[in-house]
Amino acid sequence: MIGVKAPTVTVLLARSLLSGVALAEEKPQPVTLGKNGRLNYLVDAQGNDVSKLDPGTYVIQVKDLSDFHNFHLFGTGVNESTGIGATGDVTWTVTFTDGIYRYVCDAHPTSMIGRFTVGTPPTTAPPPPPTSTPKKLVLTSGPAYSITLKTTAGKAVRSLKLGTYTVVVRDRSSVHDAHIIAPGFDRRTTVPFAGTKTWKMTLARIGKLRFLCDPHASQGMRGSAKITR
Repeated sequence: MIGVKAPTVTVLLARSLLSGVALAEEKPQPVTLGKNGRLNYLVDAQGNDVSKLDPGTYVIQVKDLSDFHNFHLFGTGVNESTGIGATGDVTWTVTFTDGIYRYVCDAHPTSMIGRFTVGTPPTTAPPPPPTSTPKKLVLTSGPAYSITLKTTAGKAVRSLKLGTYTVVVRDRSSVHDAHIIAPGFDRRTTVPFAGTKTWKMTLARIGKLRFLCDPHASQGMRGSAKITR
């Protein structure tokens, strides 16, 4: 591919649970999200479905607009992903070889998923997606009078094992805060703050983890999880 300008792929992750991918030879073109009600899809600059690419080097431009989705692209020689809980633009340069490539949102891998072939793929089935970053939690406070601690797959957390966790904190109201208290860990957002933060939490002792909104804990904005070995 020396001396040949790499084609560009644009990825869009929208807050509306929809994401799109546009393929262009030169300048990336915008795409309309939600085409045919689908979640993840690959189209060219004219809006036509793309299911096959030629082997070669491509530039992937990701515009991640959602703090509860990510874009994870993987296949032979490629394993790139944005972070759940993070937003912004990122650019990858990847080389596709003959095979089957897939892309998913790691938080919603059964619904936000797509695939395409490159060149002449082998007859064997593609490997399962690489394991996403383990021990990631999402703490959501508000906007109503509720606070939850869940896994990235949306499962309520009832117990946690000792170890280090990444906690994506989604404080959805300026009248609430988000507060975690555990042995050796005590951290909160401020009441005027509304937005997203990421905390690193290390649980080194068994016991109890509590999460709450301090101003409204007596109104039900509280919960807990056991910390076990």
